[in-house]
Amino acid sequence: MLKDLSPQEVKELANKGVVLIDIRTPGEWRQTGVIPGSKLLTFFDEYGNYNIESFMQEFQKYVPTKETPFVLVCRTGSRTASVGNFLANQAGYANAAHLAGGIYAWAAEGNSFEPVQ
Repeated sequence: MLKDLSPQEVKELANKGVVLIDIRTPGEWRQTGVIPGSKLLTFFDEYGNYNIESFMQEFQKYVPTKETPFVLVCRTGSRTASVGNFLANQAGYANAAHLAGGIYAWAAEGNSFEPVQ
């Protein structure tokens, strides 16, 4: 089951070394910056298209086992909810979580960003 996390919970997990995966598009990363330490791995492109095989190949580099905890990040939390539910319910990842409210929630609490070129 996908866990909804607050920005504070995400910050605590990141400090413990849990991998954060930002699934937004490169344009979105450049626009806002990213949560420091995030791995950048687009799921849906600007047109809403995706390639699950390609995504999973890269994803497994960051999340090597079905038990490895991870947190997905997007703009509002809707993309991470659908991708996270797929990973938890269909792909069998036991410790799937996402930032509820996405990067907007992160920014609303005054958290810092890392710029992306």
